[in-house]
Amino acid sequence: MSNIGILLKRHGRFRPDVEAIVFGEERYTFAAYNRRVNRLAHALRGLGIGKDDKVATILGNSLEMMDAYWACAALGAVIVPMSPLLRGAGLTRLLNDSDAGTIITSPDFAAILDPLRGELPLVAGDRYIVTGSNDVPGYRAFDALTAAASDTDIDDVLIDRDDPYNIFYSSGTTGLPKGIVHTHYVRMNYCTFFASAWRMTPESVVCHAGSIIFNGSMLTLMPWMFLGCTYVLLDHFDPQLLIETIRRERVTHIYMVPSQIVALLHQPNFGEETCGSLECLGSVGAPLLKEQKEELQRRLPNRFYELYGLTEGFMTILDKTDAPRKLTSVGVAPPLQEVRVVDEAGNDMPPGQVGEIIGRSPMLMPGYYKRPDLTALAIRNGWLYSGDLGYLDKDGFLYLVDRQKDMIISGGVNVYPRDIEEIIVRHPAVREVAVFGVPDAKWGETPVAHVILAAPDALDAEALRAWINERVEARFQRVSKVVIVEDFPRSAAGKTLKRLMRDEYEKGV
Repeated sequence: MSNIGILLKRHGRFRPDVEAIVFGEERYTFAAYNRRVNRLAHALRGLGIGKDDKVATILGNSLEMMDAYWACAALGAVIVPMSPLLRGAGLTRLLNDSDAGTIITSPDFAAILDPLRGELPLVAGDRYIVTGSNDVPGYRAFDALTAAASDTDIDDVLIDRDDPYNIFYSSGTTGLPKGIVHTHYVRMNYCTFFASAWRMTPESVVCHAGSIIFNGSMLTLMPWMFLGCTYVLLDHFDPQLLIETIRRERVTHIYMVPSQIVALLHQPNFGEETCGSLECLGSVGAPLLKEQKEELQRRLPNRFYELYGLTEGFMTILDKTDAPRKLTSVGVAPPLQEVRVVDEAGNDMPPGQVGEIIGRSPMLMPGYYKRPDLTALAIRNGWLYSGDLGYLDKDGFLYLVDRQKDMIISGGVNVYPRDIEEIIVRHPAVREVAVFGVPDAKWGETPVAHVILAAPDALDAEALRAWINERVEARFQRVSKVVIVEDFPRSAAGKTLKRLMRDEYEKGV
């Protein structure tokens, strides 16, 4: 049996009184949460939804979003989480591309979805579901639908290891979003690999403050359900709310994107006294700069993990025991996975030499949904080509250099934005930084830095530019301009979108 949906049923039977999930004031044991999810599964089955049917969600962090993950698993249906930031043609294109025949959304989003319904021929009128209990014309109310359904266990649906469980669409930072398929087998590996990697146990307490509709959330969500421990879900990220939640709930494991970690580091009360229960504080989604890693190690020693990887399916992990001596690396491939650094011909690069990072893993996607052409470009002879640049040291630890697409070519020289960012973030007035290349008549491209300050008006842009250019190692790393901004454009997952910064900068020049 390869269906991950049987995990909740198991815990409902064998760990019935263990607290399963906490969301705001709502708390459910595994027995109670199993009954809640069963009601949604029976309700969806009553609408004719079964194995391989696509169920799209357009929801923020909520119990209903979590319910949908596990109800779809139990039915063998394929869940397709969509970002609530999507609008118009971008939304309809993905919904139609995914073959979604059911949509679960919130009352607020229903008004955005309504004008688009005529462009969604695959979604039947009775398969628009809105969360809550209020009547919304043209939608079934989630609460009424589930209240009328049975809370008994769904009969086991036979799932082959290659049957799809979800389609996650890429953020679109490198072009049009692609539907990344994960099978039940892939998610089973998420359960076991990451439970082991983070040293989780059935007594662990997981907290998640970012969006749960992106693959990064699966790093702790899947091992939570595998082990039957406790999951504390926040409806949004707020650094003080998170610190108080960690303290109150005695949270042991959390994964965040770098911008969230930086926000914590700027809270004076973040440290052992409030967050000493943490055993694992992980970073994912983008590189965390060395200065920030060092500060995290000072505040909470020996808890830091970093994961580098692709939703498509391989990763490296910097373990907390390796972090003190390999802090600027992103670790090594976990057991049963492999990572290489190769040149354009696919030959392995010697230690210290930069090339493209490729990898293979039991968590590798079977492919992009309905795009064998793009799958063939990404996966070659079983190896996933990342488009990221890096190198291995003599011990086999991986170091990221930059995305190929973010590399700046100035005067014929390769300039890596991350090298400049590592210098800029050392300035005490700088909170976050993003460096990108813009066209230049003389050099082809030149670096520009967008900076978020730790305090408003803490520093003049020209003074910071002079400070940076005095400290970079080479003339071609000098930034041509510093722009002070209040925030960066980010994806719903919290990733910084340099592409949008570059476009906005060029419009304003």
